[in-house]
Amino acid sequence: MPRDRLIIFDTTLRDGEQSPGASMTKEEKIRIAKQLERLRVDVIEAGFAAASPGDFEAIRAIAATVRESTICSLSRANDRDIARAAEALAPAARKRIHTFIATSPLHMQMKLRMEPAQVLEQARLAVRFARQHTDDIEFSPEDGSRSEEDFLCRVLETVIAEGATTINFPDTVGYAVPELFGETIRRLRERIPNSDRAVWSVHCHNDLGLAVANSLAGVMIGGARQVECTINGLGERAGNTALEEVVMALRTRAGYFNLECGIDASQIVPASKMVSQITGFPVQPNKAVVGANAFAHASGIHQDGILKARETYEIMRAEDVGWTANKIVLGKLSGRNAFKQRLQELGIELESEADVNAAFARFKELADRKAEIFDEDIMALVSAEEREEGEHYRFVSLAQRSETGELPHARVVFSVDGREHACEGTGDGPVDAIVNAIESQAQSGAELVLFSINAISTGTQSQGEVTMRLSQAGRIVNGVGSDPDIVVASAKAYLAGLNKLHSKERVNPQTERG
Repeated sequence: MPRDRLIIFDTTLRDGEQSPGASMTKEEKIRIAKQLERLRVDVIEAGFAAASPGDFEAIRAIAATVRESTICSLSRANDRDIARAAEALAPAARKRIHTFIATSPLHMQMKLRMEPAQVLEQARLAVRFARQHTDDIEFSPEDGSRSEEDFLCRVLETVIAEGATTINFPDTVGYAVPELFGETIRRLRERIPNSDRAVWSVHCHNDLGLAVANSLAGVMIGGARQVECTINGLGERAGNTALEEVVMALRTRAGYFNLECGIDASQIVPASKMVSQITGFPVQPNKAVVGANAFAHASGIHQDGILKARETYEIMRAEDVGWTANKIVLGKLSGRNAFKQRLQELGIELESEADVNAAFARFKELADRKAEIFDEDIMALVSAEEREEGEHYRFVSLAQRSETGELPHARVVFSVDGREHACEGTGDGPVDAIVNAIESQAQSGAELVLFSINAISTGTQSQGEVTMRLSQAGRIVNGVGSDPDIVVASAKAYLAGLNKLHSKERVNPQTERG
């Protein structure tokens, strides 16, 4: 019996970016989009074109760059949003407009201040207008899992009649449970006369830890044939359905699901690492598929079983999802061509030879300080270089002193638009002293709401990757810095956060749709 195909719709660049502090620059979004294309994602939701000029430009750049995946923009159900989405998507080889409006009584009454009849008419007109720009139209009834079923049937039948080709059923607030969620979709498809004219999709949030289970129930019980998901389950609040978990469930339990998808699973871990490094959201060690411990075994009984037959305690092969023990065997005497070749193998595409030369110089500098250079070091190095381009604040040097019984002291030199400034500060610890020193000059007034350190690779020589989440006047950003010296990495992370706060390219990307 031939297998049905499941469409993988990735919304890392749109819904994933709604995680507090996870906003990305245009260049970072393009890097992730290229990796999603290598992953062979069917649809990439590149952003919300009407949200900001930065989002519009990022979508347009991705539409002009990615040729193998369909590029999608979200839009509210109004002409202005839809026209903006169409304009951003104009360069795309394949494009989709994804429009939505809330349909639950709570959202219609409290948020939209609209009567159900008004919502129905706005949904109809939105899809009709979107069809003037493309034949690939997706419609979502926001807060679908808390909407009244009779009203949902009327809305969805109407938008399908107007030309919606994909109907996405979102569990916007993570309220659903698997069996009920799947049964609701099944009933909707049975009750709506023209339901067979659209592909049905699911978009689940993880507030109760059920996003993947609900999505798979929507597929198996409800008959959905598209899953909306993100790399690492990134997303606002508790996150979204994790792409890697859905894909590997299909592969590992192929006999049960009897579905296929076009994903190149060997690109899952590289995608996970890229998204983690760019957003500053570390992957928890016990995260399924992409966590550092996902294929680690501490129990003696388990270790013995693995040595005798891997299948005793592993249901997947680590190498199938992109885990590798390979490290770049280059040092300070290695040549530029070998370095460039490794960049290509890692899927890192630099725009010009000048960019390659700059990255190679940074590699040489790191090789002088660190005996072994891992793939993760190379990825962090390139990410750091991209972050530094056009920076308002740039790290120059640091002197720091900590001694038992003495107040830690830091002297930091950083540049502001090319002009160097030296500042000093003390604090309860070395990081506090660094922040106080920088703030004595920057005077940003930002509040540090999160500080975390993650080892990029293994061993005591590993680079430390520091994430600092800053809040200022309602904006939340993540600053990421890496260095073999975690104190230096902390200074770089704080300055990176200040750069994001200073930049007007992106506002906090929260929208009213999940």
